[in-house]
Amino acid sequence: MNCPHTAAAPADRGAGTVVIDPMVQDLDGETARLRDAGVLARIDLLGVPAWTVTRHAEARQLLLDPRLVKDIDAWGLWRSGVVTRAWPLIGMIDAGRSMFTVDGAEHRRLRTKTSQALTPRRLEAIRPEIEKFTQELLDALDAAQGDDGVVDLKAVFAQPLPMRVVGMLMGVDESQHAMLTRQYKAFFSMLTPQDERLSLLAELDVFYTDLVREKTARPTDDLTSALILAEEGGEPLTEEEVVGNLKAMVAAGHETTIGLVLNAVRALLSHPDQLRKVLAGEAGWDAVIEETLRWDTPTTHLLMRFATEDITVGDEVIRKGEGLVVSYRAIGRDIEQHGADADAFDITRPTRNRHMTFGHGPHICPGAALSRVEAGIALPALFTRFPGLRLAVPDEEITKLPVMTQNDMTAFPVLLG
Repeated sequence: MNCPHTAAAPADRGAGTVVIDPMVQDLDGETARLRDAGVLARIDLLGVPAWTVTRHAEARQLLLDPRLVKDIDAWGLWRSGVVTRAWPLIGMIDAGRSMFTVDGAEHRRLRTKTSQALTPRRLEAIRPEIEKFTQELLDALDAAQGDDGVVDLKAVFAQPLPMRVVGMLMGVDESQHAMLTRQYKAFFSMLTPQDERLSLLAELDVFYTDLVREKTARPTDDLTSALILAEEGGEPLTEEEVVGNLKAMVAAGHETTIGLVLNAVRALLSHPDQLRKVLAGEAGWDAVIEETLRWDTPTTHLLMRFATEDITVGDEVIRKGEGLVVSYRAIGRDIEQHGADADAFDITRPTRNRHMTFGHGPHICPGAALSRVEAGIALPALFTRFPGLRLAVPDEEITKLPVMTQNDMTAFPVLLG
């Protein structure tokens, strides 16, 4: 199955089915169509049918439902051979054994190890390093301005910062960061042919396996070594489990933080009244971060859980063996949760903290605190250094990357002022 490379956004197919556009040409429109389709919406993912949940309350319920599992063998379309490794999104579901692909006691065992490696004390200990990286990248921003004063905030600042942080946590040499950034960008892009994507996955497996074996032989004070050496929570992790956890954590943590930082900057620059409030101290940077997470989520659609028995939601039924996607962007704009003005960006919104952008229940994102710490350092430092920061192009000219799961931009050209 090949990814469609259409010049225009696809129309909805079939009664009530929303086709998720792989080129992400109208994300606001897609979000509205999903909400209009109901609590549970039928969607088309590159020719594969699934359900998605679009409302906060029901999503919260389903994310706690033990009848929905991560095990791909529970998916009827996979068992029957309708979906194969040729499907471009398969690598986001069948990604090897890790805490992201198992449930129950095994999930708790794998997650416990990761929690030991990402403790609040460890995050607080690396804060000075994150601040140092931030200042270095702000210097790089200043130096990277073209003759016209334009610089790409994504390429020079928002993208390298989380990769530096996660590289430091994992014990990866900085010389490898550019390679990892390229690999993950190609993996997520819908423009990458599937045979190349599968080759990328194999290359990443080799990279992380080599890293784990090196740290097993010579452990140091980093996340990889901590995962290998963690003692509590049952049997030690196998090499495959450490590799699976690292591979998924870097993908989720790096991409999520890029989106959070860029979406927050974009929201503030396109809402100058909100920017004035935070710069005047009328609202904190934590409010900016939480409202951004609600309003313009870094993750658009999270793939996928599978029903082990029929599950009724309102007037619809997720049949045994069917797949469920969680559409966090639609959920973040649920008017029943956030009011009639849920489409508005408002850092003083009373419900800004009551979102589920990092998930809910057993599979809540283990890197959520790290992403918040990074954004909480990067955003005030950026606007303190460049208080005259502004968009270099009209907001509507900013384009999205062709990625069906992450809310990421092709580039973010700004003038530093």
